[in-house]
Amino acid sequence: MSSKVKPIPQGYHTATPYLIVNDGAGAIEFYKKAFGATELFRMAGPDGKIGHAEIKIGDSPIMLADEVPAMGHRSPQSLGGSPVSILLYVEDVDAVFNQAVAAGAKVARPVADQFYGDRTGGVTDPFGHAWYIATHKEDVSSEELQKRAAAAGRA
Repeated sequence: MSSKVKPIPQGYHTATPYLIVNDGAGAIEFYKKAFGATELFRMAGPDGKIGHAEIKIGDSPIMLADEVPAMGHRSPQSLGGSPVSILLYVEDVDAVFNQAVAAGAKVARPVADQFYGDRTGGVTDPFGHAWYIATHKEDVSSEELQKRAAAAGRA
């Protein structure tokens, strides 16, 4: 009896972030406290370093591992920052933003209503990754978005 293997595993999306951090175990605990993450899997070496771990925030899986500079896997802290940010849609942006800050995230951008229909705030986690936390408040048509962007000086 053979069954066809799905090319995208059950529970995963086409794109899944894979974060490199300088303290995998600490990152897992932070994401649990800050974003309500659920730990799905952890593979640690004899030294306790995380070779591979998987968490889930809402319906989205995220993979992570400790940095291994010899393999070219460096954390944002080792690189002096990250050009990549993660957008996290939640039911209550203000509550999750405050929870993340209480867990140790640094405020990058205070929560505010945005012209594109979201209420959004930005934080940087203790491992150097940037997160934008948002609640979608209003559907905005392409035409209206263009008008609002121009009015906000963004077009």
